[in-house]
Order: sequence, then C-alpha cells, then structure tokens
Amino acid sequence: MVDKLSKYVSRVLYVLMAVSVVLAVLFYAESIDASIFMRWSYILLISGVVIAIASPIYAFILAPKNAVKLLIILLLVAVLGFISYSLAGNTFSPTKLEVLKITEQTSRNVGMGIIFTYIAFAVALLSIVFSSVLKIFK
Repeated sequence: MVDKLSKYVSRVLYVLMAVSVVLAVLFYAESIDASIFMRWSYILLISGVVIAIASPIYAFILAPKNAVKLLIILLLVAVLGFISYSLAGNTFSPTKLEVLKITEQTSRNVGMGIIFTYIAFAVALLSIVFSSVLKIFK
C-alpha cells in the first residue's frame, strides 16, 4: 500500500514539476501573462499546505506509536514560539509606527518570526555539527 502510494505521489510531483517548467519557460518567453504564473504558484502553495497537513495524519494512521514523537516535536515548536514571542519587542517609536502604518503588535509579531527563524537555524546548524562529530567517533 505504501509503495503504491509513494509511486502515485512521485508521479503527481513529476507532473507538477513539468507543468511548472513549461509555465516558467512560457512566462520568460513572454507568451503568458504573469497572472497565470501567479495562479499556478497559488495552486502549488495550496498543494504544499495540503500535503504538509495530510502527510503526518497519514503517517499517524499507519504507525500510531510514532504519535508520541510527533506530539513532542509539536510541543517543542510551541515552546520555541513562546520563547521567541517573549524575547520579541517593539523597537519603533509611536511616530515611526504611524509612518509605517503598523501597530505595536505587528512589530512584535515580526520580531517573533525573526527570532524564531534565528533559533531554528541555530538548532539545525548545531544538529548538523553534532551528527557529523558523532559520525566521526562511530
């Protein structure tokens, strides 16, 4: 069942990639309008979101024992988000906020996203270094 599904998913992804390449070539050859290219990007974005949501659910159905790992990872991401939100703050003056037409909350949310990205990058980098060092000693 899993092998059949992976074959179908691979074929669908190859078709999506081929259509994307054709549309890109047509766009840069100025044969199609940018709005068609943008609609295709929306289709790809929605497809990616659906796959990103459906894949863990499908994996959970196939192997319910791994749900604990998924919940731990989601909890760690939530804690990382809370830490990022706690560290973020508004660095703009009220006049600058008016000029930019944003609120203090928007400024804080953007800061949270930047801090979250920095921490996630550092964790990814450290895990790469750790796994490489661990591989040397094995």
